[in-house]
Amino acid sequence: MKRRDFLIKSSMASSAVLVPNFMKAFESLDPRLFGYKKLVIIQLSGGNDGLNTVIPYRNDLYYSNRPGISIPKNKLIDINGELGLHENLSHLKALYDKGYLSIINNIGYPNPNRSHFRSTDIWHTASNASEYLDSGWMGRFIDQYGKKPYSGIEVDDSLSLILKGRTINGVATKDAKKMFNNAKAPFFSKLIKTQTENHLNEHNLGYLYKTMVGAQSSAKYIYETSKTTTSTKSYPNNPFAKQLKTTAEFINSKLETKVYYVSMGGFDTHANQANRQSRLLKTFSEAMDIFVKDLEASDSFKDTLILTFSEFGRRVQQNAAGGTDHGAANNLFVIAKNLKKPGLYNDSADLTNLDKNGDLKYTIDFRSVYATLLDQWLDASHSKVLGSSFETLDFI
Repeated sequence: MKRRDFLIKSSMASSAVLVPNFMKAFESLDPRLFGYKKLVIIQLSGGNDGLNTVIPYRNDLYYSNRPGISIPKNKLIDINGELGLHENLSHLKALYDKGYLSIINNIGYPNPNRSHFRSTDIWHTASNASEYLDSGWMGRFIDQYGKKPYSGIEVDDSLSLILKGRTINGVATKDAKKMFNNAKAPFFSKLIKTQTENHLNEHNLGYLYKTMVGAQSSAKYIYETSKTTTSTKSYPNNPFAKQLKTTAEFINSKLETKVYYVSMGGFDTHANQANRQSRLLKTFSEAMDIFVKDLEASDSFKDTLILTFSEFGRRVQQNAAGGTDHGAANNLFVIAKNLKKPGLYNDSADLTNLDKNGDLKYTIDFRSVYATLLDQWLDASHSKVLGSSFETLDFI
């Protein structure tokens, strides 16, 4: 077996899906006990520059700090006479005009970390900056409210920390048929048979065995359910759009999955930011447009909420390479049909009051966003999932 194939199969096993009889009981639970709402989390990995995404074009400090990379006033999309969207986010502006988009500014956390890996871990686990957790907040939600590996799906080949629970992991797949075929391979059957022979008592079954069993069972369920729905929308030909197409097919096929995670990379714009970010935002905007339309066409959008975030923002002042270095606070997008507070949720970043590193200061803890989603969208106890109580917001 090639190393890459082994890693993918191993990741699928640790992600979740074959269930023996004692776990099958979970599959008979009425899905209405857990509600019908879906949450899609999209990470713009690398640290998207929020200031060139939601642009404070009436603020002279924005232009003086970014003489080479600022967005000219005639090349942006005005939203309220003070702020504008990047010109390649026209599809997001259309959602904004429909009342489907809420922009939350100044999102962050105390003592921000500027490492991609560490800050991503903090966002994925909902930990404090000084706290190291080995389970993700969406994984813990699955532990307590999903009870099945396929309650959470990452549309990728391997599972991220965000969907790893304490007792149950989510599923990682971007091709349900391929995952189903892999789950039937002798590689799995032999391992499961060996584990079964070595552990006659169900209580002694190993964690790996349980997750492999969970993975195989979930693979069958996901494939047989999702194959009944094929998107008729014409998505752009790029990896991110393909991930969203798969996500839409999963949602529209009425999978019992509650939470989905998708990541789009490339946003670490230390150099030549203007051109790179422009292309990335265009890719993001065009794919999101088709994704929402796909959900609307199947009447799934009314029960779906989409959250986009980046692990941190960028430095206010541009660097010598025509880019920006790692920063702190950032903005995020909430996309849904019945938002309580669409448009601009709060004021934009204060460029006159930066931290000692020259970064934007946060005013809303990102865990308040998670708490709101858990309490008000997923009908879960946020303190039970996050481990602490946080102030909730008023956008849904």
